[in-house]
Amino acid sequence: MAVEDSFSTISAPAEALFKDRGSRFLGYAYPVKSDTEARSLWLQLKELHPKAVHWCYAYRLGTDRNRYRASDDGEPSGSAGKPILNVLYSRGLTNVLVVVVRYFGGTLLGVPGLINAYKTATELALDETTVIQGYVTVSYRVSFPYEAMNSVMKVVKEMNLEIQNPVYEMECRLEVEVRKAQAKEFVEKCSRTENAAVAEIS
Repeated sequence: MAVEDSFSTISAPAEALFKDRGSRFLGYAYPVKSDTEARSLWLQLKELHPKAVHWCYAYRLGTDRNRYRASDDGEPSGSAGKPILNVLYSRGLTNVLVVVVRYFGGTLLGVPGLINAYKTATELALDETTVIQGYVTVSYRVSFPYEAMNSVMKVVKEMNLEIQNPVYEMECRLEVEVRKAQAKEFVEKCSRTENAAVAEIS
């Protein structure tokens, strides 16, 4: 059975502005890989916009439909975070954070108005960036003696992998990220290389 390891995400951060009856809704979209990264970006926006009244957000991670978070941040329940999240699902996007920063304009918009505003600000921000194909990856550390260098490098080159944190001494090691669908193949090829040890990095 084929491993599902591809998904749609965005290539770069983007922002857009939506106005309704004096209120301003600033939509910010970011590619993210973790809860920690999403929270850090949200905190940065709170610092950037200290006079705003709400910093509502939603994000989704991985290919699992259950890995998400959404916050109304003080707006009426279901009027902000959920509309933002629904746009991510309707566009099939993951590993994406959208924060909508609201400056109040003096007129209450009501729940339908808020839902429309947060949804529209999200759509406008996402329209400003490019959708790209991303992949679920597994990180490995490969350890090997110097004389096995050519064999290991051959595997890395054949599979078009990017080397990270290399150490080339008598005992060498390097780290690579491998597409989940190719992980088994990578481990098998390395295991055929004499004295090479492969360990998954959690």
